[in-house]
Amino acid sequence: MEANVVVMGTQSVGKSALTVRLLTRRFIGEYGDIESVYSHRFMVEGREIAVNIWDSPYSQDVSAKASLLDRKLRWADGFVLAYSICDRASFNGVVRLVRTIKSARGHLDADETPVAIVGNKRDLHHRRTVTSEEGRLLALHAGCLFYEVSAAENYHGVLAVFHGLTGRMRDAKTAAKRPLGLRGIVKTVSAVFARRRTDSV
Repeated sequence: MEANVVVMGTQSVGKSALTVRLLTRRFIGEYGDIESVYSHRFMVEGREIAVNIWDSPYSQDVSAKASLLDRKLRWADGFVLAYSICDRASFNGVVRLVRTIKSARGHLDADETPVAIVGNKRDLHHRRTVTSEEGRLLALHAGCLFYEVSAAENYHGVLAVFHGLTGRMRDAKTAAKRPLGLRGIVKTVSAVFARRRTDSV
């Protein structure tokens, strides 16, 4: 199985740090404004899954941001939405992103899209402005996964984020391939006969 993940969030929340920590197990503190798509392989319950991760810098340009967001929404099978627990504005940005993704994917007739909300910089808890409960409640109401991690200090926390999201994406893809249930078959047959009646009138 292959899946596409987009990592999103406002500036300086640690999007690239999360991605690079996953890929290399190392923490790098400073990043330039580089847009990249990385590939990584996971074993989830004995099955190998290839994940493409799109990491792009935050942009203030509204028109460019809108077209880029549209491309991401169409490309992605799942999202990692990151904020800093020390930055209330970055959390508010994730709240807006959750709404945008849910709304846009509905218009694309897509199934429920797996989303992981990630509070980063847990090692800076003494500067915390967003509580764990706020992150959990947002995830609960939106039907998302929730994690608090420190990309600076812990590889395994970051790995858990992508493992959890990968599992959700695998389940979503499996559900999409599942044959129609009895109710779905009845609806399909009804639609066919209704169409025939209309054609014959």
